[in-house]
Amino acid sequence: QDDVVPNDLRPQQHIHISDKGIVIRFRERRLAGAMLPWAWKTPTRKPVFNFVSEGCDFKDNDRVLILATSFYEYTPPKVPTVKLMDQHQFTIRGEEWFWIAGIVKRGCFAMLTAAPGPDVAPFHDRQVCVLSPGAGMNWLTLDPWSESILTAPPLGTLKARTLRQNGE
Repeated sequence: QDDVVPNDLRPQQHIHISDKGIVIRFRERRLAGAMLPWAWKTPTRKPVFNFVSEGCDFKDNDRVLILATSFYEYTPPKVPTVKLMDQHQFTIRGEEWFWIAGIVKRGCFAMLTAAPGPDVAPFHDRQVCVLSPGAGMNWLTLDPWSESILTAPPLGTLKARTLRQNGE
C-alpha cells in the first residue's frame, strides 16, 4: 500500500529518477505519508520529474509535499576537457529540512518548478518550488491560495555549496 511510510526508512543522500521518495498528502482531514516513484513516463517513455507551475490551476490535482534536506543544480564545468558537470547543493538557511511542492500523476510524483529566485538564478534558469516547514499545509489545502506559494524565496533564503567543480 502506498499510503504508508515504512518505519525502517533510512535517510538517502540522493534520490534518482524512478527511485521511491517520501511524499505527504492531505486526505480525509489528515496527513498521510506515501512512498512513490519519482517521475511518471510520457507516452514516448520520457520521464516527467519537474513540472512547470506557472499558469496552472492545481485545485483538482493530487498535491503532495516532498520531504527534502537539500536539492541540487548542475552547471557545465569551466574547463572544456572535463565532462562531469559541476554540482551545487542548496539548503534553506536556518532549517534542517523543507518541503518541495509536487503533484502526483500515474502513481508517481514530480516536483513543481518556477522561475529561479536570486539564489538559484546564477546556476539555473528554473528552480524547484521550496516551502518552509510551516508553509506546507498551504500547498496541500490551498488555504489560503496564493500563487506566491509557488514562487522562489527572496535573496539569502537559500545557501549554495559547490560540491564538485571542474571534475573535482
